[in-house]
Amino acid sequence: MQHQEFEPPEALRDTIKCFWYNNRDFGETVTSFEVVPDGYAEIIFHFGSGCYIAFDQAQADNIPHNGKLQALPSPFMMGLLNQPVVFYAKNRLEIIGIRCFPWTVFDLLGLPSGKVGVHVFEHPITQLHSTLDNWMKVGKIAEALAQVKAYFLETRSRIAMDSMLFKAGVAMQKANGTLPVSGVAAAAHATVRTLERNFKRSSGHTVKDVSALMRFEQVRNRLWHYPDTNLAGLALELGYTDQSHLSREFKRYSGTTPGAFARKARKGKQAVSKDFVAFVQA
Repeated sequence: MQHQEFEPPEALRDTIKCFWYNNRDFGETVTSFEVVPDGYAEIIFHFGSGCYIAFDQAQADNIPHNGKLQALPSPFMMGLLNQPVVFYAKNRLEIIGIRCFPWTVFDLLGLPSGKVGVHVFEHPITQLHSTLDNWMKVGKIAEALAQVKAYFLETRSRIAMDSMLFKAGVAMQKANGTLPVSGVAAAAHATVRTLERNFKRSSGHTVKDVSALMRFEQVRNRLWHYPDTNLAGLALELGYTDQSHLSREFKRYSGTTPGAFARKARKGKQAVSKDFVAFVQA
C-alpha cells in the first residue's frame, strides 16, 4: 500500500487541508475497509476496479441502489461522519482525495450545505475524472495531482471565503477541538450567535459538532500510533471530564471502545505501514 499527502498551495490553505494519494491492491476477492469519523470533509476521486458501499448505507444516504453493493461514482463526497462507514473494493484501487475543512467544502463547490455522510453530487468537477483517469492509467500521479490543484486554484479565485470562519477554524484546530464555543467566537472576533449562524450555514454543522469530531480524531490517532497510551492522562490532556467521558465519546463515533480500538491497532500495525491510519481513517 502506498499513501502520500501533499500540502496545498498557499492560496488554498484557507479551504483545503491537504491533497492525498493512495494506492492499494485488495486482490481478487471483494474486501471491506472502514472509515472512521474525523474533523474533515473529503472529495474522493477513485480509479481502478471501483469503490462500493453496502446497500443499507447507500439507502440511508439517498444513493441510488440496485443490488447488495452499490458502485460509487467518481468523485463522491464524504462529509463529516458521525459513525464509521464501510466501503468495499477488489483488485487495484487508487484514490486522489481532497481533504477540506468542513466549513469551506460546500462554498468551494457552490453546493447547499447539509449534514451529509457519503454523498453523490452533481457538479462540473465530475468532468475532471476522465482527464485524471488518463493520467493514472499511465502512472502519471504527479500530473494528475497538478491538474486537481489547478482546478481548485481556479475555483478558489472565483469565490469569497468568510474570514470569520477561517479565524474560527484556525482556533479550533490549534486547540484540537477543546475550545468552548465562546472561546472560538472570541478568536473569530464575533458573537456566539453570529458565529453559530454562519458556521451552520457553511458546514451544515454546529461549532460543537465539529469540535467534538476534532477532539475524537486526536484520541483516534493517538491510540492508533501509541495503543498503550494511558486513557486517563489522554482524557485530561484533551479536556474530557474524565476517562469515562472520553470512552463514551469514542464509542459514539467509532462504534467501539478505546481499548478494543487499541487492540486492533496493535494487530493492524503488524500487517500495514504507519500510514494505514491515513487511508482507512482508523
